[in-house]
Amino acid sequence: MIQKPNIVILDGYTINPGDNPWTPLEKLGDCTIYDRTPPELRGERAKDADIVLTSKVKLDEATLAALPKLRYISMLATGYNNVDVEAAGKRGIPVANIPAYSTESVVQTTFALLLELAVHVGIHDSAVKAGEWVRSPDHSFWKTPIVELDGLTLGIVGYGTIGRAVARVGAAFGMKIMAYAPRVPADLGPVPVRFVSLDELFAGSDVVSLNCPQTAENTGFVNSRLLSLMKPSAFFLNVARGGLVNEVDLAAALHSGKLAGAGLDVVAHEPMSPDNPLLGAPNCIFTPHLAWASLAARRRLMGILAANVATFLAGEPQNVVNSRFLK
Repeated sequence: MIQKPNIVILDGYTINPGDNPWTPLEKLGDCTIYDRTPPELRGERAKDADIVLTSKVKLDEATLAALPKLRYISMLATGYNNVDVEAAGKRGIPVANIPAYSTESVVQTTFALLLELAVHVGIHDSAVKAGEWVRSPDHSFWKTPIVELDGLTLGIVGYGTIGRAVARVGAAFGMKIMAYAPRVPADLGPVPVRFVSLDELFAGSDVVSLNCPQTAENTGFVNSRLLSLMKPSAFFLNVARGGLVNEVDLAAALHSGKLAGAGLDVVAHEPMSPDNPLLGAPNCIFTPHLAWASLAARRRLMGILAANVATFLAGEPQNVVNSRFLK
């Protein structure tokens, strides 16, 4: 195996903007670190790499074919849809991901979005600071309806590690849990959950939360048909992948009042484009793809990343997502 590998990190800034050193990785090889890499430079920057680490820089079949020295790829994230894993496998290149590093951070953001939709802390904070409480004739006021979560039904699409953790927190709020997953997992977690079809989940939930990976098969599956099944009082949350949602259809549902609100950490094209239809949609709140990014989560990511590379160098790679394609 490679003794002193040439390691190229194509888009490292969000992993380490200055508070999460690359030291564990630098002990394993000669590291070249780029904060960001535009598509036209990815081939040039990776041409001498034995190991490439990437998050959002796409490595398609043509790019991989132009990298004859490449022996290994590790994602800087859990998702791996930005790498053609089949093409890599056919070239004998394992692709690994970083599983389960951000679970608690993602769950925390999921409920931050939900609680903002339910209570509108931001609107009320702004009202108080604008003097409305000082001028109020009453000891209490509210500018929006306040929604109590206890007793509501939380529908979770995807029931892996994050989905189960979302269920655990939802149950702590007194919510009833429904879930949809292509395959019912053996480990259902610590709270009661009822598995239903997608249609039943969208129709019966007061809150729908996407916690599933994006694949070629489910891209854009949240569309006008599914959204039309939801209660007008329901909330929709997406902390998974923006491409799971038809954004025009979601914006239309919000504009028409067929949906009470949406909380989104992701959009289909990131950074968000100025013409994204959701920007002007009523009661649609955003965080800029930060659910994964607590310092604690990024430190866990760095540890798993170093272990991924170390196990590859030892000839026993872990967290490989394309094993079935390896020639």
